[in-house]
Amino acid sequence: MREDVESLDIRDVTANWVNAEVLQRQMEARIKALADLAHTPLFFGRLDYRHAPGLKRPAGAEGPEGPEGSDGPLTGSPGGTAADRGRPADQAVNADEATALYIGRRHVHDADGDPMVIDWRAPVSQPFYQASKKNPMDVVLRRRFGYTGGDLTAYEDEHLTDPAEAVRTSRLLQQEIERPRVGPMRDIVATIQPEQDEIVRSGLTGTVCVQGGPGTGKTAVGLHRVAYLLYAHRERLARTGTLVIGPNASFLRYIEQVLPALGELEVKQATVGELVGQVPVRGTDDPAAALVKGDARMAEVLRRALRSHVTPPREPLVVVRGSRRWRIPAHEVAEIVDELLARDIRYGAARDALPQRIAHAVLVRMEHSGEAPDDRVQDAVARNAAVKAAVKAVWPAVDPAKLVLRLLTDGDFLAAHAGGLLSEQEQKTILWAKPARSVKSAPWSAADAVLIDEASDLVARTPSLGHVVLDEAQDLSPMQYRAVGRRCSTGSATVLGDLAQGTTPWATESWDEALAHLGKPDALVEELTAGFRVPREVIAYASRLLPAIAPQLTEVASVRESPGSLEVRRAAPEELTDAVVDACRAALRHEGSIGLIAADVRVPVLARALASAGLAHLAPGEETTLATRLTLVPASLAKGLEYDYVVVDEPEAIITGEPDERTGLRRLYVCLTRAVSGLTVLHGAALPPQLA
Repeated sequence: MREDVESLDIRDVTANWVNAEVLQRQMEARIKALADLAHTPLFFGRLDYRHAPGLKRPAGAEGPEGPEGSDGPLTGSPGGTAADRGRPADQAVNADEATALYIGRRHVHDADGDPMVIDWRAPVSQPFYQASKKNPMDVVLRRRFGYTGGDLTAYEDEHLTDPAEAVRTSRLLQQEIERPRVGPMRDIVATIQPEQDEIVRSGLTGTVCVQGGPGTGKTAVGLHRVAYLLYAHRERLARTGTLVIGPNASFLRYIEQVLPALGELEVKQATVGELVGQVPVRGTDDPAAALVKGDARMAEVLRRALRSHVTPPREPLVVVRGSRRWRIPAHEVAEIVDELLARDIRYGAARDALPQRIAHAVLVRMEHSGEAPDDRVQDAVARNAAVKAAVKAVWPAVDPAKLVLRLLTDGDFLAAHAGGLLSEQEQKTILWAKPARSVKSAPWSAADAVLIDEASDLVARTPSLGHVVLDEAQDLSPMQYRAVGRRCSTGSATVLGDLAQGTTPWATESWDEALAHLGKPDALVEELTAGFRVPREVIAYASRLLPAIAPQLTEVASVRESPGSLEVRRAAPEELTDAVVDACRAALRHEGSIGLIAADVRVPVLARALASAGLAHLAPGEETTLATRLTLVPASLAKGLEYDYVVVDEPEAIITGEPDERTGLRRLYVCLTRAVSGLTVLHGAALPPQLA
């Protein structure tokens, strides 16, 4: 398929050099998307249908742009005709060939255009994930293939219509889930479960919120939903764009290879800080100040402060055109201003409309005097120096950063617009101790940048994307939710998170509240409770903390039982560091990645100890290799990451490193649930009562 694109001659198929350049870029993107990935098999399953399923392109189906055709969705209708992507819709595939379909990461056809592998996202592939003994969906046999290093080494058959065959857990499925993790996050197309598949295939128009405990695969579900939406609505999302938002750069580096492995190369990734990065962030807020700045009430404070710049005129406006003078009384201009304010449109849009409204009032007077002005005259009046001066005085341009700077440095200005919204103490909390000389030199914090983004949207509308995936959403403040919501105001979103893992002072306690701030109050909330990554013994141990940190949530029920996967040991405080190093050395005897997770304050001590012991280690986000499989992870960066074996250092230090005990217990819950195969907890101080 790649060679077919490379062999295309486009020298005489375009009208001009611009079209030729665009087509060449499209071809290059197509070739890149068709690149082979080492150790990534193209197919992982097979479906044998009782009746030959139809493979027909539905009318109006969208597909990715490409010089050699589209890879849009295929529909399946048992007993119907069959048509492949590479052939006309009315040309049928042989029924015997169509009975068995190979399911893979992407569509693959042969030189004649006949399908060899069907994309996992196609409707005809859905029975691979949803079919069961109770509902075989016309599937007689489901086959799973096992791979080792990219080589096909095993297969496993499940006869869905054979009453004599007992229902059993797939051994290959279990092995794929438990496969050691070295390097970045992998796709899960071969192991998607029915409840996950339903979320992945939910429509583009609706927003979905996925509440999932550790190991339930919520991040993978969100990424695979993006891949599915790009498959089913390629043209629409190509115009509007897609974005994945993660909690930090380390997390984004960890997941960045999932979508490219599925052939999706155009999805952008960013943190919330990068989204709102209009000013350099070089300052920090204490938790109390960050809590107030992140409160949704700040949106109204900013709105009031911005609208306060509008001042009704006191003098009439006189417009001179040729030998005539046209006078607009002050009260009439004030009525125009009041009407624009009442419409509550963006500040900048209203300011742009004001000169045209004033010009219209002048034209009405011209018509009454017997003249016949047209649109060109109105535009000329709107550009008149007197009109421009009046607009500048009545509705001045406002710089969003300067507006926020004044609010944070001028106590009187803040009090004038925060009255009835923020208490006097809250106002004092967010005021800077020292005034800043300018916007560039101001010590902006991350919360300040979000306020500037809000102010910018009040001035001019933020462009909206077609779909946004927001991961680790439980840690966002209301103002951060608003910032993300602006990026999908006319699109949809996939919100992923776990209320039990909220570790910020402003962490949300309710998805209904969070979705309201996001601007998606009607979003569907789904809860994943089946765990596939964390062993049952480990998740049960960590879940002892749930009554204290999130009593409303259902405990994750892991499908994986792994005796011996949990070890909790106490060491003398003075011997704890040596014991941790020994535990890391022991973990390295196993295959896979190793994560040493510790309180941030303990990281330098452990780094020196590992170096002295000759154990090379990485920082979060750096790609593990067979030579260096140990990563030293500060507890504050552990969220969203996973390792085959995890050593947790001194739980008490992790708890006390947070502002309060509940947040500390949530942070510990995150750290305890990063393990895929085994967890070792080492402590010198007493464990919290819930774990003792």
